[in-house]
Order: sequence, then structure tokens, then C-alpha cells
Amino acid sequence: MLIRKVKPNFKLLGPRFGKNMKEGGAAILALTQAEIAAFEKSGSHELLLSGETYTITSAEVEIISEDIPGWLVANEGRLTVALDITVTEELLHEGIAREFVNRIQNIRKESGFEVTDKIRVVIEDLPFVSAAVKKHSEYIASQTLALEITLAPGSAITGSATLSSPGTREIDIEEQIVRVLVEKV
Repeated sequence: MLIRKVKPNFKLLGPRFGKNMKEGGAAILALTQAEIAAFEKSGSHELLLSGETYTITSAEVEIISEDIPGWLVANEGRLTVALDITVTEELLHEGIAREFVNRIQNIRKESGFEVTDKIRVVIEDLPFVSAAVKKHSEYIASQTLALEITLAPGSAITGSATLSSPGTREIDIEEQIVRVLVEKV
């Protein structure tokens, strides 16, 4: 749930409230969520200050949404948008898989492979990429025309190639270096 707050515009309200400005500012800041919602809907709100009734309008205040932890909130007039910016493990894994697709495609291009060439990919088995590669290996393979996606320790021998072979590239995934070998089959 979004938390709304009302901030008084002292330049506009000061001349109207006069000596009651301090009390009026405090009353505006103390409006409840229900009162703020009603104020937004009607465009005005009545305050009782030192026995006098004042009607304030939405032009005399700023109604804002307070940031909520894990959410990004933006306001434009009466419109408020809140985005959940929490990166779940699933989203992180999908992002890592997409980064691998991008980097492997770049390696294919740099290596001069034809668009239709089938490849074999060996990825260094590091804890932060292991689960993502295992979960999304079919996606990575389908996007890069890889017949095989293998995770291997950095020093392991995989068939005729090792991750220390000349064709091995170091790529940046989530600001960490991962060694990847892309071979034409």
C-alpha cells in the first residue's frame, strides 16, 4: 500500500493562515490516509484552526507518495506509479542466462562463425552462475545454436578442450569474470 503525505506550501498558506500557520502546517502534516484520499478526490479540505475554519485546495499543498522499501515510486500530478524492484532469485537467474546468450553471440560473431554454425559451449562452473546455467541451459542453447552447454571447473578437461585453451574467453557476468569456451561443432 502506498503511503501518501501532504506538504503545505507555506508561501501560499502563510498569508491566509497568518498567526495560525504553525498550527495549520502541523494539521496538514497530520492528515490521515483516509483524509488525504478524500482531499485528492474532492480537491479541497477543511481545517479548524483556533476556532476558525479554513478551506485549503490541492493547489496550496503537494500530495506525494512516500517511498516504500523494495519499491520505486514516481508521481506525476494525480497519477502515481509504484514498481516492485525486488530482484528475486528467478529474475537473477533469467538475467544471468540472458547475459550468457548476449556474450556467446558476441563470441560467435568475433570468431567469424556463420549464422547457422552449431556450437558447443563450456562455462566455468562458479557458484553464482551454476544454478542459472543449469536452469536455463535449454534457453541459452536454443538462442545460440549450441548443441551442448557444459559447466566445468576452470581446470577441467572437457573433451579435447580445456577452459585454458586459446579459444577461451573471459566475460563479465554480474560484474564477475567467468571463463567461457565456444567451439564450432
